[in-house]
Amino acid sequence: MPAIGRIRTITLSTLTTAALVAAGCTVAQATTTPEADAESTFTLDLLDINDFHGRIGASSDSAGAAVLAGAVDQLRAANPYTLFVSAGDNIGASTFASASQDDNPTIDALGLGGLDVSAVGNHEFDKGFEDLIGRVTDRYAQASGGDGGDYTLGANVYEKGSTTPALPEYALREVNGVSVGFIGTVTEDVPSLVSPSGITELDFGSELEAANRVAGQLSDGDDANGEADVIVLLTHNGSESADCSTIASETTSYGELVREADAQIDAIVSGHTHQSYDCQIAGPDGERPVIQAHQYGTTLGKVSLEIDEDSGEVVSSSTELLALTSQDAEGNWQTNYPANSTVQQIVDQAIADSEEVGSIEVGKISEDILRGGQPSGADRGVESTLGNTVADIHQWATSNENYGGEPTQIAFMNPGGLRADLLYGEDGTVSYKDAAEVQPFANTLVTFDLTGAQIREVLEQQWQPAGSERAKLHLGISEALAYTYLEDAPVGEHIQQITFNGEPLDEAATFHVVANAFLAAGGDNFTAFAEGTNHADSGQIDLDATVNYFKSHDVVTPAPLGRAVLAGTEWATVTLSTSEVAPGEELEVTVSGLAEGAQISASAFAGTTEFTDLPAADAAGTVSFTLPVGDDVDPGDYELIVSQTQREDIVTAFSVVAAQPTATPTPTESTSPSPDFS
Repeated sequence: MPAIGRIRTITLSTLTTAALVAAGCTVAQATTTPEADAESTFTLDLLDINDFHGRIGASSDSAGAAVLAGAVDQLRAANPYTLFVSAGDNIGASTFASASQDDNPTIDALGLGGLDVSAVGNHEFDKGFEDLIGRVTDRYAQASGGDGGDYTLGANVYEKGSTTPALPEYALREVNGVSVGFIGTVTEDVPSLVSPSGITELDFGSELEAANRVAGQLSDGDDANGEADVIVLLTHNGSESADCSTIASETTSYGELVREADAQIDAIVSGHTHQSYDCQIAGPDGERPVIQAHQYGTTLGKVSLEIDEDSGEVVSSSTELLALTSQDAEGNWQTNYPANSTVQQIVDQAIADSEEVGSIEVGKISEDILRGGQPSGADRGVESTLGNTVADIHQWATSNENYGGEPTQIAFMNPGGLRADLLYGEDGTVSYKDAAEVQPFANTLVTFDLTGAQIREVLEQQWQPAGSERAKLHLGISEALAYTYLEDAPVGEHIQQITFNGEPLDEAATFHVVANAFLAAGGDNFTAFAEGTNHADSGQIDLDATVNYFKSHDVVTPAPLGRAVLAGTEWATVTLSTSEVAPGEELEVTVSGLAEGAQISASAFAGTTEFTDLPAADAAGTVSFTLPVGDDVDPGDYELIVSQTQREDIVTAFSVVAAQPTATPTPTESTSPSPDFS
């Protein structure tokens, strides 16, 4: 598909002068170049979103598509010289109302809600390239009434083995006589983020090279290849940090992009990492706005560019992040803008259409089953009960008595494939919709063989390559597998001991494993999975496997944490009142060096004595308890094991010694008093 740009014109003779400040707005930094005559300038406002992920319905801090469109309406009314743009991932990993209908409601809502242009994100490739340039592009054209390619900009996406653009590289808009060009790029890591089978005919090149190449083209004076007075980069890439100084100096491909993108690029709108930041960062020719507007329609970014009408030059800029929702005094979420009624109808219909199938009960849970981090889902680099539970489900699905293939022994689950928690709610009921929102990608389960050495390599690859968006991605693992690790270690030396069914993993042996199709193909930089042998489609979709698991279990309990344990026992000190104790006596135990409020457990005598309800550590980081030694305990050497979730056990030895017999008094002869003859 050739790179094409289309000009849409915005011309209005007057501007509305009313000032609007949304609740929760925070004004960031501004930069100014030498001032132009105030009467010859106008303000171009760029409203931006990223990582919307089909959140069409309102939920807590996610405002929903109707309020998002309503906010754009209100801000356009304040300044008609306004464009609404996206940095990608509008669809994919969506909530059930959208995902159950192939994200068509999201495309319709954004198109009718006034979205002008969008970069393509990695999730736009979830259903493959042909779906993207066919159904998705056509749907955007139908909803917006314009060119659908303007919503899939990707200047660094090429036909395989060439530098021929596979997607439109840029789109043009004319605002008050000034040409505004938007260049779209997407993270070069797309091949590791989507199923390889859907992008076999594509290459993903350098964002920096593509951005600078197209920026040069748009400013070379040749009308035949498109010209723009103002250039904006929409990049589906971002920083893991929300700190502007950190972003300005980070040694990642994104840091390089924001610093070295062509001086003709006046602003950079980012996505992918779901962060909130609005910065002014130095480029080749002074500072320029760099912004990312969080995720899921919680926030609307705003870049204001003051433009000289005669020259088309940007003379100053400022940025804001506008909260679309806020909490009242009772903690209830409320929207900060009115809903767009047309988009609300789309949302209502989509929700209604999804409710019938989504409301079917599939099972029950005993308590919340959560993703990693605080709040849940915030950290993909830590172990989670949901990750381990889903791994257990996948392993069960490919090993139970109804499974016709070779039973698997181990399962793995990637944290990025978990998009919602399973919450207990009122009675633990899990609906089809709840299950679908956890794993919305409809991945097939793939079985294959790995050696023990390859399993070690897989676990090492949780620490991602230098320059990756996330430093670590923690895999959920099924019950039989466990390991200890060092967080700070050289590459290839993080994983310490690995056990399988409680015994050291035989690294020369071969194990039959299962993972979703994304992981099995080496997604998320887990290349060792792709190097396995005998890959085979199990014939099961991850959602179907989950539903069947719930049907086969009366109540599903969360898989425990602690399958991955931080190596080392320096996290606490265990002190015994004595190292030797007799049956019937007691040991006083003190555990110190803990964080205040930390919970521990303990056991002794091969688990026959357990302490599972010890008090939390006090302000000094100490927990004390008494270990009774029964009268019937045989003399010998024993161990006290002190445990904390996700840490290596501390084992302290003590001895039970035979009780000393009670001394029997030695009888003495009675001395009769001598008779008194006095």
